[in-house]
Amino acid sequence: MKKRIDWDQYFMVQAGLVASRGTCRRLSVGAILVRDKRIIGSGYNGAVAGDDHCIDVGCYMRDGHCVRTIHAEMNALLQCAKFGTPTDGAVLYVTDFPCLQCTKSLLQAGIKQINYLRNYHNDEYAMKLIRLKNVKLHQIRLDSNILEEVNLDQYIYPDDRD
Repeated sequence: MKKRIDWDQYFMVQAGLVASRGTCRRLSVGAILVRDKRIIGSGYNGAVAGDDHCIDVGCYMRDGHCVRTIHAEMNALLQCAKFGTPTDGAVLYVTDFPCLQCTKSLLQAGIKQINYLRNYHNDEYAMKLIRLKNVKLHQIRLDSNILEEVNLDQYIYPDDRD
């Protein structure tokens, strides 16, 4: 009998898929906001709608940061705000540990748990704030067995297979 992937793995794989839409060359990040095992918002690193994309014209750098890009976590929160979806009590699944600014926004938006795949410049003050707000922090591991369970090859149109 086929084993199903668990919810954490499912949502983290979704975050990875969303990251593939990212338009910043420096780091592809995907974020999924979930409440009651339902996706309420998603986001990836990318420019403001209508602006040039980093992948097309290069990164717009200031003080070592690309200022053209809105981070995945912020895009997920903004998507919820745009469509009037409350985020209080939601859970975040993100491919990379959130930066300080995103962490502050997530905490202020009422996120109760942050699940991340990879460490990325984990900020000491962000960690302090996460502890202060009693937000659960969990690093999720994906292995090749999980990715085999996801097997998207089965959905390739027969004429396009090698």
